[in-house]
Amino acid sequence: MTLKELRSTFTTGLSGNYPAEEIQSFFSWLAESYLGYSRFEVSMNLNETVPDEVQTKFSEALIRLKKHEPIQYILGETEFYGLPIRVSPATLIPRPETEELVQWVIGNSREKLPNLTKLNVLDIGTGSGCIAISLAKYLKNASVSALDISEEAIVVAKENALLNDVAVNFQQADILAIKHLPQQYDIIISNPPYVRELEKKHMLPNVLAHEPETALFVSDKAPLLFYEQIAALATTSLTPSGTLYFEINEYLSEEMHQMLQEKGFAEIELKKDLFGKFRMLKCKLTS
Repeated sequence: MTLKELRSTFTTGLSGNYPAEEIQSFFSWLAESYLGYSRFEVSMNLNETVPDEVQTKFSEALIRLKKHEPIQYILGETEFYGLPIRVSPATLIPRPETEELVQWVIGNSREKLPNLTKLNVLDIGTGSGCIAISLAKYLKNASVSALDISEEAIVVAKENALLNDVAVNFQQADILAIKHLPQQYDIIISNPPYVRELEKKHMLPNVLAHEPETALFVSDKAPLLFYEQIAALATTSLTPSGTLYFEINEYLSEEMHQMLQEKGFAEIELKKDLFGKFRMLKCKLTS
């Protein structure tokens, strides 16, 4: 089978399951992973015969995509903030808004904390480790620690730290069961579960069927459960000039603001993502 025939078979096989543009993107990502070809190189080598083992990989990927399995899980990796990040069904697939949160932290830290010889950072609910690893990579004076309840996620996060040549202290822990954090931090950051059960009906099937529920959902009755716990811990674990950062549910920004005020936080700043939705928040303790 030629590369052109393979592309045609792949496209026909997914037609009706995904938009044409997305199918083209899937094929490009798989061609890069399995053949080492860029999109341009694919177009230049359409008459090339594809080895049987590569055809088999494409066939297996096609079957998984028909079941709406995320392409990142099929490839086993994605890119986050310019870094390669391995992912598995034990970890969420990093989102663009989380990259925006990381950019906000890095920009603020370089601007306002440039003279600190050491910056202690804690990432709560680290998943694949994408936040912690990015901060360790781009904040050279940072000592980064990270927590997650999932042992499987911690394994993936440690692999990603090695892959990106950074040192992060990963620990398995249930943040809801912790009474005290181990030390003082200049930055505490978290992208905890925040999707309410009532919002499931708006979510894509590939997310609902394949990404870890425990990293996504909270009950409708206590949607701020994780934020309240982390904020409570931060009241005794942030340094005097420290900052607490959250990725948040766009529908709960006002509730978040009120809760943090009640817990003694000030300088509460909400930030919109590229789509104009309030998805990030930072605050400090009242001095």
